[in-house]
Amino acid sequence: MQKVTRAIIPAAGYGTRFLPATKAMPKEMLPIVDVPSIQYIVEECIASGITDVCIILGRNKNNIADHFDRNVEVENALAKAGKYQQIRIMNELCDKVNICYIRQKEMLGTGKAVELCESFVKGEPFVVLFGDDVIYNPDYPVTKQLIDAYETTGLTIVGVQPQPKEEATKYGVIVPGKVKGRYTEILGFMEKPEIDKLPSTLASLGRFILTPDIFEFIRRTPAAPNGEVYLPTAIELQAKAIGAFAYSFEGKRYDIGDKLGYIKANIEYALRNEDLFEGLRSYLFDLIKTL
Repeated sequence: MQKVTRAIIPAAGYGTRFLPATKAMPKEMLPIVDVPSIQYIVEECIASGITDVCIILGRNKNNIADHFDRNVEVENALAKAGKYQQIRIMNELCDKVNICYIRQKEMLGTGKAVELCESFVKGEPFVVLFGDDVIYNPDYPVTKQLIDAYETTGLTIVGVQPQPKEEATKYGVIVPGKVKGRYTEILGFMEKPEIDKLPSTLASLGRFILTPDIFEFIRRTPAAPNGEVYLPTAIELQAKAIGAFAYSFEGKRYDIGDKLGYIKANIEYALRNEDLFEGLRSYLFDLIKTL
């Protein structure tokens, strides 16, 4: 069985829910405390054994590439001030993973975005990580959990977590088949179903291990009425033809494509920062007293 060493991060979306902040800055560069959200995604890849990452960019997203590149001017300024630790932190990802970029010229859906990277994956199984989902599990990264699940099944794996019924209606949910432990056979997907039509509460949360034959199923997938081709629809075709599984992963997931989810991520990541913990905790206690 081929090892999973390649990952795709689609980052070409417009980020309209965060306007005006995202008018000139990609939503993926919005910081969680002091780290751009997309860096957490790349760090998850590295911690899971990924060696090559392809980030899909749209217009006005070149500063994502700039972020993962060297900045000699800033390095020189920091060196003159003796701040060598900051230089090390700034560049620590450069030697740990190979990052390349593909430009998506037109927004035609997640399926078509992934299809752009067919030559990048070189016929190997690969990871797709959506940037709106930052998932905290320092001991067992979610991508590594899904890679391990793939190595058990040899089939496409969709990362899921059960949600309260009221929340599950906001997501694409799995139509389940047989269940064994954390594994659920995928019979299909339902996108944002009404609460009385939920086939399950297993919501797809932005992490996938895909076998390379997914590209053929993307090409077979009919476009939605809006003209877009969606990755879950292609996975549904694949599941019906050769099989696929959902895997209930462990980890705290933050929906940073949502304003409240983004604020929660900032607060909780700040509370994990030993330099900020005491001051922020004191502030929050005082704030709660005034509410």
